[in-house]
Amino acid sequence: MFQLTRSVTWQALKGLQETTANDRIRDYFAADPKRFEKMSLRVGGLFLDYSKHHLSDEVLETLLELADHSALVQRRAQMFSGDIINVTEDRPVLHTALRNLGEGPLKVDGKDVMPEIQRTREQIKQFSEAVRNGEWKGYNGQRIISVVNIGIGGSDLGPNMACRALLKHRHPELSFHFVSNVDGAHIQKVLSDLDPATTLFIVSTKTFSTQETLLNAKTARRWFLDNAGEDADVGAHFIAASTNRQAAMEFGIREENVFEFWAWVGGRYSMWSSIGLPIALSIGFDGFMELLEGAYEMDQHFLSAPTAENMPVLMALIGIWYINFQGAETQAIVPYDQALHQLPSFLQQLDMESNGKSVDIFGHPVNYKTGPIVWGQTGSNGQHAFFQLLHQGTRYVPIDFIASLKPEPGVEDHHFALLTNMLAQANAFMEGSQEGSRLDPYSCPGNRPSSVLLLDELTPKNLGALIALYEHKVFVQGVIWNINSFDQWGVQLGKRIAGEISERIDSRSQDFDASTQGLLALVRGSFTSPAAPPDAQGEDDGSESAG
Repeated sequence: MFQLTRSVTWQALKGLQETTANDRIRDYFAADPKRFEKMSLRVGGLFLDYSKHHLSDEVLETLLELADHSALVQRRAQMFSGDIINVTEDRPVLHTALRNLGEGPLKVDGKDVMPEIQRTREQIKQFSEAVRNGEWKGYNGQRIISVVNIGIGGSDLGPNMACRALLKHRHPELSFHFVSNVDGAHIQKVLSDLDPATTLFIVSTKTFSTQETLLNAKTARRWFLDNAGEDADVGAHFIAASTNRQAAMEFGIREENVFEFWAWVGGRYSMWSSIGLPIALSIGFDGFMELLEGAYEMDQHFLSAPTAENMPVLMALIGIWYINFQGAETQAIVPYDQALHQLPSFLQQLDMESNGKSVDIFGHPVNYKTGPIVWGQTGSNGQHAFFQLLHQGTRYVPIDFIASLKPEPGVEDHHFALLTNMLAQANAFMEGSQEGSRLDPYSCPGNRPSSVLLLDELTPKNLGALIALYEHKVFVQGVIWNINSFDQWGVQLGKRIAGEISERIDSRSQDFDASTQGLLALVRGSFTSPAAPPDAQGEDDGSESAG
């Protein structure tokens, strides 16, 4: 059986880690004036500078060999062609088909899935245009002005992040709200400012069985009926993105307003599907198609570019260098753009739910580190919060700086300050601070690595390319680590036990540990009568945990 850590390239990288341990990044620039030109590349509206990394030419060449010696070419072709690569759930992984703009067929189990995808796109187009132009009316004839998306995980994080990132493209007469937390305070706060007669709810749940989503959806339905219409009016105010058409209809949603997606769409990869309906409602169907176009452009680059010029592959290999050979435990995502303030949370799920695995695709324990802890926030705030640790702390944290180049009209001076702050920080992390030849004990040591990723402008197309870039980066790392990036059994475990506890809240069950039993007693005592388990519990299909 192949063992990654015993491979020639892995052993070579271990040796290079030792021989380059004392190298300083700035010395690489002194030795090669063309380093920036060599270690930067453009794909469409995205520009990546990866020159400020602790990478000698030999290290980079060996990392590229690691990719070439892996199953990347085969697994990539299998993913795009619809082969089963989610082996534990016996499914293909075809989020790339959702943004496929090519002309040819794409078959799963002998069936071309592109006609179904195109029909759903047309359904999204017709519906989003009807809501945006006021043709879609509520139960009393008023137009919709508020849209509430009810979901969790990928059914919330993707569309939520995209709608906020593209806020300047939003329909001026529509407001958007996202409810994910099962804490009742969340949905109560959202509903308190809305008029049921002008509010549309999107229930985003793959199997229509996710406890948190259905509890919030039932609360919203009850609020609607208590304050406005009757049961027959629910269909004018509730729609669903789900694979379970029957359950959605039983909830009161009209059959024609159940927007389909498929078992081969993982939740954290689902914003390209009908889960992205809030995006189409916010920025228009043409804008939604631009988002898909940007992702498709990145897909084509990922498929065709040589390894040494392939942006997702390079980002993945740099991450592996730090995770497996430099001892980095985390990866910071720092957007210098307020519109991207939810990007770190989105990428956190994408990476940590995909590659947070300790067994390979055959179920054998791995003896190397896999996915990092992904975290971060907007740069200006981060500079006055966690940057101190990054500059002088004992943790080794690679950073992705992300920004858009084009300023908003009227605030050019703000944007100039934003970008210069980012460039200054990237430089400071590399250079550090010294006084003369003697290192000041209170100075910053420098030699801290970072990438700078620039968008020409924050448009739907460029955002689509950015998200697809990180999707493929995560995929490449999963392939090299030989893990399944598309299941999430840890999430399933917590959901199953939550269901068991809810069902046994009244039973004084001895099946749980003493701590859980003691805490359950406190929970029971906090209610005048014990809470009945929600009837929204349902069996999951293994992929709903991603949204």
